[in-house]
Amino acid sequence: MNPGRILVVEDNPKNLKLVRDVLQFSGYEVIEATSGEDGVRLAASEDPDLILMDLQLPGIDGAEALRRIRASERTRDVPVVAVTAFAMDHDRQNAFDSGFTGYVEKPISVRHLPQQVRDFLRLGGAV
Repeated sequence: MNPGRILVVEDNPKNLKLVRDVLQFSGYEVIEATSGEDGVRLAASEDPDLILMDLQLPGIDGAEALRRIRASERTRDVPVVAVTAFAMDHDRQNAFDSGFTGYVEKPISVRHLPQQVRDFLRLGGAV
């Protein structure tokens, strides 16, 4: 059984591969986007259960991509988790203030990511 469909929006190929491999190993279906524009498009066409969104992206950044995702009735309620190397307390608060439903710090913890994703899916974010 597939525990969920996860859209990963990440422009760094190594980070994208790491997240994809960890999530696929945990049974998730992974959809990949390497820009904010692609992330918005795939969010609308692929019906993900959760979106992991890098904040620093080419083209539109993660915050603008989130605004566009929230503006669409089809994708408005999908939990979108900020993934960033910015790990100060105010960065976390800025992500929540922007409307992200969760926050994951880079470098990604291979050990913790599957449980974090389960928690985001179960709670709809806010962890």
